[in-house]
Amino acid sequence: MGDGRSCVLRARDTDADERGTIRIRGAHHVADDRRHRRFIDGERRTKRSEIDRHTVVFHSRNCLGDVRSWLSFDERLDGELHDQQRHEKPQRRGEGTTYDESMAENPQTLAARDVHGTAQQLSSHVDDLYDGAVALRRRLHEWPEVGNHLPTTREAVLESLDGLPLDITLHNSTSGIAALLTGGKPGPTVMLRGDMDALPMPEDTGLDFSSRSDNMMHACGHDTHTAMLATTARLLSERKDDLPGRVLFMFQPGEEGHHGAKFMLEEGLLEVPPLADGTASPITAAYAIHITTAIPAGWITSKGGPIMASSDTFEIVVTGRGGHASEPFRTLDPIPVACEIVQALQMHVTRRIPVFDPTVITVTQIHTGTTSNVIPESAYINGTIRAVSESTRKKVHEGLRRVAEGIASTHDMSADVSVKIGYPVTVNDGPSSTFGLEVADALVGADKSVRLPSPVMGAEDFSYVLNQLPGAMMFLGGTPEGVNPATAAPNHSNRVMFDERAMKTGISLYASLALRTLGVRLA
Repeated sequence: MGDGRSCVLRARDTDADERGTIRIRGAHHVADDRRHRRFIDGERRTKRSEIDRHTVVFHSRNCLGDVRSWLSFDERLDGELHDQQRHEKPQRRGEGTTYDESMAENPQTLAARDVHGTAQQLSSHVDDLYDGAVALRRRLHEWPEVGNHLPTTREAVLESLDGLPLDITLHNSTSGIAALLTGGKPGPTVMLRGDMDALPMPEDTGLDFSSRSDNMMHACGHDTHTAMLATTARLLSERKDDLPGRVLFMFQPGEEGHHGAKFMLEEGLLEVPPLADGTASPITAAYAIHITTAIPAGWITSKGGPIMASSDTFEIVVTGRGGHASEPFRTLDPIPVACEIVQALQMHVTRRIPVFDPTVITVTQIHTGTTSNVIPESAYINGTIRAVSESTRKKVHEGLRRVAEGIASTHDMSADVSVKIGYPVTVNDGPSSTFGLEVADALVGADKSVRLPSPVMGAEDFSYVLNQLPGAMMFLGGTPEGVNPATAAPNHSNRVMFDERAMKTGISLYASLALRTLGVRLA
């Protein structure tokens, strides 16, 4: 189907029931389950101390951050614990199934299951759909596409959705797909996002289904996100008569720096129509999942508040006066001035930015000169800025300009500074992230559902969605079996590989977030 074509499949209407929906009101209850108390943050931190012996390692990699210091692991000890855990062969879930009877031993897991349900039938349903998810994921992995226009990817997704009772809208400005599932009973709408684009880089994994596209690779796991979301659409479609509300599936291109979410929002993604009887069904929550090899397969992590940083790029051109390398006194040499600016920017971070509202300024390129006996006229500096609050983001932009221009002026030179605005800070709604993590407690067990203590410095354009809707970004572990997360190839590596069985957890999480938001207990 080409861009701009609209494919609409109507779900049949059924009588509404009087069942209420879950509305996330705060940190202590779910609206339809007020008799069950939520765990407050302090109790959750206490529980976390019980799992510090496990290997949960985040690294400062392209997409995710480093919580190694939080868990007080050194590399040697981390490896020993990982090996010990592997050789002890603790009780595993059957063929990667989410539900595990051993989770009942954990009081926090028991409490979460008491509120949300056990998800045993859901897990079995996911098992039945798993082969199809793997087939779609591998198809996407073989034929990756970059940017906002992904015709091959879009066609594969539409084929996977064919025959489902979905109202499908194809976006014009991008290859985005919005697929709306209407349940058999009235209620609000919840949105689930999966990004579809790949990265412009070669693949060296040696997988049988490695990329066949030159210099393109699904190195950040978006092929798994898309396959999980399409499979969730099939799962929930088979249960639509029991849904008191709707689910909007957002298949998004252009996450890797191309602002795909922003374009989909501008094209009216959130402007969902009312129900057939004219009843409003607004979007009340939005969730996204991102896979990573930085944590063990099947683990889930998130946090309330800022969870990922803003991402901006900067360029500085220092202009002096060129000349012969043997006579620097007759020139205005921009090279030492450029070096001084780079050093001063690091001091600016440590001396002018509060440590509890951090930023990162990383210089990634310095280009200047042509040969050994010529002092060039100019030097070029390029880099990235990350921040976890808009106030610090603004402060860094101003400081960058002041430092560069001031140092250049001191040496009778000029500095032309430009900042290209990228993604905003990704801020999880507090109650939504708490809700999502408690659902994760019920699915995978509280010992595998981790509350992050601080944001990570990667960036995400799901931030645009969370600026308009309550919701949360959640991370899914995908480290291959037998591989230590401390040494696994990270996201964005040409050698990164993901354990496909983790997609079972991801599908279950997507479906459970939708079901529980709409008030359906997990069975």
